Amino acid sequence: MLKLNKIGIPILTVAMSLGAMSVGNAETIEKPFANSLQIEVAATDNVISKNEIVKKFKELFPKKFDFLSIEDFYLSTGHYYPEDETIRYDLSFTKLMQGKEIYGSATFKGDNLELESFHFEPINKTDALFPAKVTKEDAQKIAQDFMKEFSGGEQYQLDKNNNEYYYYYSNQLLTEPVHYYFSFIRTENKIEVADQRMEVVVLGNGDIVQYYQNQTSDGKGTFEKAENLLSEEKVLSKIKEKINLQLQYQVNYDYRTDKPTVQLVYTPVTQYSGVNALTGQWHTNNGFTENLPNNQKVEKLVQQPLKPRQEAISVEDAKKIATQLLAIDSDDIKLRFDSIEERTNGDGKDIIIINYSYESQNGGYGTSLELDKQTGEIVQYHNLKNEVLRQNGEKPSTDKKLTSEEALSKAIAYLKEWVPSSLHNYIKPIAQPYTDEDYGVYNFAFPRIVNGIVVAGNDISVGINFDGSLNNLSVNALDIEEWPTADGIISKEEAKKVFDESLSLQLQYAKENSSEETKHYSLVYTPLYNEKSYTSIDAISGEWTSMFSGTEYPVVTDDKAEEELNYLIQNNILEIDEGNFNASSPVTRGEALKVLLKSISYVYERDYPQQEETHQTFEDIRPDNQYYHVVEQAVRMEIVDTEQSQFMSSENITREELAVWYIRALGLEQAAKHMEVYQLNELKDANDVTYKGYVALANAIGILPSQDGLFNPKKSVTYSELAISTIQLAHKIHENGNAYRYY
Repeated sequence: MLKLNKIGIPILTVAMSLGAMSVGNAETIEKPFANSLQIEVAATDNVISKNEIVKKFKELFPKKFDFLSIEDFYLSTGHYYPEDETIRYDLSFTKLMQGKEIYGSATFKGDNLELESFHFEPINKTDALFPAKVTKEDAQKIAQDFMKEFSGGEQYQLDKNNNEYYYYYSNQLLTEPVHYYFSFIRTENKIEVADQRMEVVVLGNGDIVQYYQNQTSDGKGTFEKAENLLSEEKVLSKIKEKINLQLQYQVNYDYRTDKPTVQLVYTPVTQYSGVNALTGQWHTNNGFTENLPNNQKVEKLVQQPLKPRQEAISVEDAKKIATQLLAIDSDDIKLRFDSIEERTNGDGKDIIIINYSYESQNGGYGTSLELDKQTGEIVQYHNLKNEVLRQNGEKPSTDKKLTSEEALSKAIAYLKEWVPSSLHNYIKPIAQPYTDEDYGVYNFAFPRIVNGIVVAGNDISVGINFDGSLNNLSVNALDIEEWPTADGIISKEEAKKVFDESLSLQLQYAKENSSEETKHYSLVYTPLYNEKSYTSIDAISGEWTSMFSGTEYPVVTDDKAEEELNYLIQNNILEIDEGNFNASSPVTRGEALKVLLKSISYVYERDYPQQEETHQTFEDIRPDNQYYHVVEQAVRMEIVDTEQSQFMSSENITREELAVWYIRALGLEQAAKHMEVYQLNELKDANDVTYKGYVALANAIGILPSQDGLFNPKKSVTYSELAISTIQLAHKIHENGNAYRYY
């Protein structure tokens, strides 16, 4: 009997793409959506040449890239972000070597060309396939040595809580190399600095293939001494008094089915991110304060649905709307539409995207505007006007600064003007706005509400400039059919007790606010619940849950294929019944095909928009069958024979049947069909073989070898055999260079 243990694999979820940080306990410390917006700088403004940047690149990686010439590199137009004016330069390279393409990229920032990110894809990755040449422990040492070289003398420590954060949308391919992910956080006086982190990815062969530096400042500043700190007991008591739990819908997205799922959770909704460890003041997104504002009540923006801004729009209509919205008050700056396209966004909404730029003698700046095709309303917009005027020497008016309350009124007025039709589904902000003093913007989040319950991450984000103009607007609303009811949930009091009992503190260095002018780091106690910064309680089960939590996988023991089986399980390739799994038991045709496909291709359990009607190849594999998507994908990949009317997924698969699938997956079907050239003299049971060509090739290649002169063609395949042979198959596919067939 096999022993099963539990392990937790941390994952990086799609929470940020769903905007999940904007309503929960993290809402007061996050910047608005515009962080990801790149503003291009005109080519004439680039003051650093490609030669300079290539020279810097090769200095950072001595001898590693000497085979690349200057012609192999491409330097893109410089760009910056609305909240960070540091110019960044994207350098990429590509070269054909040994019939294969080698490529990579790096981003440099500032006048000193500091390396911000790096990505490299080497030619030879065979040693990086599972089982990898380099162990996780060896990879960690490689990453740490790399960090010492690029940390500029600063102290960094491995963040074990944020290690192995990669999220597999479906299954991780066996034809792809093993990656080890390491996250490092800067320390000062052995205390973590919250806003300074570096990420390093090591390939299974020991190559550094990714690096990213995440810093909200240049790293320089003053740090408080860790002396005369408030007692943790006192701070814990202070925080417990202010824990404000809210019942929310948490949206989890499954990329295999392309469908979101929803659960009811209790989550803290706070106006603070921590407590000053010296003064006891609350740490908010707008600085330190003695008193917190009252928690906001749920109040809908409008009680009844408003009419859409207009009827369905054409591309020409969209251009007219954009012309009105993007008009700039300057004779020296011209608005240009670069391109207009129609598509469906991630929320399932049909949109029109207008790519535009502002041009002047001093350069050009471009981005895009997204409009709802059905209503003409804004889906995504960021106002570049003030930035463009500033860069052109025409500073916008700063005579008047609105109060936060006045800015909120302006935000609601803009929403009624630009997104009226959906406002009945949203409420007024339940958190204080994020105030960006550097750029003069109040940023508000208007949460979505369903059945009187807030939907975490489904907000309308609105930025209001201090002068009252609209800075940015973004609508996030996933199309969800079913929402769970609040029947049978635990009480808020029960949830509060669990949060109280799990509360602990983490001492960190944090800036009072995120202003670029702020260089001083204060000591702050940050609350942790269940040892995590962001977490919730399932309102039905009362168990901890989080979009940032790990997935628990069973660990099996086996004499023949323990390492292989656990790797398949932990990479979402093999799913087992934890209580009844036996590695020596036979595998069904359905399960074997599922493991095979998930080892060499991404399996998406969904239908595609271009499919007007559902196709069914086998009579016994209907669209509601658990193996339907796997079988149909295998048919498209020509792995499964379609001559029979039945697939018989519940029957055990034999060794020779599996050999047929493997040879087809390798693209050797035509060679295997010529049975007359295969004698099988080395096999004692050759007369029992039906598919001689396939068995001969599988045996010769070594993916399904014979033992003691016996192939046992009619013998059922066990889970151990399947795990070992599938990994061998993946290696052969990788070696042949035809893995691309299965993406």
